[in-house]
Amino acid sequence: MFRTRARQITRRRETIKDWHDKLKADPLPWLLEQDNPSVRYFTLRDLLRLPHDDPELKSAQAAIMASKPVREILEAQYPQGYWVKPDRGYSPKYRATVWQLMFLTQLGATSTEAIDRACRFVLEHSFLPEQGLFSATKTGTGTIICLNGNLLRALGHFGYSDHPTVKTVTQMLAACIATEGYKCRANAPDRSKRETWLPCVWGAIKALRAFAPIPARERSEAVKETVNQGVDLLFSRDLSGAEYPGGTGQVSPLWFRFGFPLGYHSDVLEALDVLAQLGHGADHRLQAAIEFVLGKQDSEGRWSLEHTLDRTWTRFGRKGEPSKWVTLRALRMLSRLS
Repeated sequence: MFRTRARQITRRRETIKDWHDKLKADPLPWLLEQDNPSVRYFTLRDLLRLPHDDPELKSAQAAIMASKPVREILEAQYPQGYWVKPDRGYSPKYRATVWQLMFLTQLGATSTEAIDRACRFVLEHSFLPEQGLFSATKTGTGTIICLNGNLLRALGHFGYSDHPTVKTVTQMLAACIATEGYKCRANAPDRSKRETWLPCVWGAIKALRAFAPIPARERSEAVKETVNQGVDLLFSRDLSGAEYPGGTGQVSPLWFRFGFPLGYHSDVLEALDVLAQLGHGADHRLQAAIEFVLGKQDSEGRWSLEHTLDRTWTRFGRKGEPSKWVTLRALRMLSRLS
């Protein structure tokens, strides 16, 4: 049985030769080790592309819920579904409720009763009906694009895509962006003056991550316009050295530091990944950024953890050390290019 399985994996590796040839060494055996069930599952699903009903894939997915990061996050949850306190769920970073849904999504957690409670809590407490959007505050000042994109992605992952509130937020977010672009009050010289707000590429990437899973034929005109605007914004500068996230002339160092998990911030790697997911992986304008990513691998075809979030309920690795999570992110992006 094990020999048969090995032959199957070898054949699947042959189908990924195009991107695999860009690596200095083969990190797949490392990613497939049992110590990180989430990475093992995503490697089998996204890199080796096992069918959804494959027994090994299903076993790997089942192991995620017993993994240390998922357990530690869920152990900190209150029975009512929230973390820390029963409010909007944004503060404190990165221990409050909305962040846990984002992190659990990135870990590949599957829906459970506890996670369902968390989703329902966010739908009830983080949504502003008068704005039609999720908010970090009690007013419309907290309806930032990155938060809405991240929550739409998380709620969709946990099976809430058809929930009326999720549908409302999807269309309202798209309508707002289609009309006003990706401008953000958090990215402005004077937040009180709307005319000073600048486009935020971090927000654009989070919104695109939320809209990308929607089949093109099912996207509303507003969603289509939003996707087009986001792609144009990302291509407006060379990703490997652009003035992101804003356009103020200042480049955030986080743009060049690859890490896990991702919150409201983004990086070159996530930008490449979402563009590839949207069908732009072969665009020649991405070449410098792709080379930038490839240049960060070590001699064993691995990428290091250059950034991670503080004050989380669990840990995701040590900065400066090879990271299965960052390596997975890099390989997943490379596999989507062609």
